[in-house]
Amino acid sequence: MNDTLNKLRIPFPEEDIEWRIQQSGMARGMPWALVLAYVTNRAIMDRLDDIVGPENWTNDFTQSPNGGVLCTLGVRVDDDWVYKTDGADNTEIERVKGGLSNSMKRAGVQWGIGRYLYKLPRTYAIFGEGRKVKIDAEWYRWSPPKLEEEFLPPKTKTKKKQGDK
Repeated sequence: MNDTLNKLRIPFPEEDIEWRIQQSGMARGMPWALVLAYVTNRAIMDRLDDIVGPENWTNDFTQSPNGGVLCTLGVRVDDDWVYKTDGADNTEIERVKGGLSNSMKRAGVQWGIGRYLYKLPRTYAIFGEGRKVKIDAEWYRWSPPKLEEEFLPPKTKTKKKQGDK
């Protein structure tokens, strides 16, 4: 595979990862929430700009047969354009924007962008501070877990400044 395209698959820094609760409940009087990680649409656009250059990728949106959105994400590979398409339903909040963003995130996965996140083990929220979620008519604060090192970008060695030991 093209070395440039392989760079699209590099894991993202934690600040580019967002989390959503997939399922939640109470067990033994304590809240629990299964969470899913995903890459933001802006992070995907930035990754494409950084790796292939802003002039070497394009996206096109069309309505899917069920009323959602299809995103076709094209990348110039050598001298040819290659296109991959995926879709998403419109969302409950910001229906159109949500559908556009989600379809582009899914099209990015077709290129390998953020696909590694599907390999995360079952991951649970940490309760105590952070965002709010309502579980069984009560509000609780939760934070996402920290990602294990294998799901983060490779650490880069920093050059020591003169005088550093």
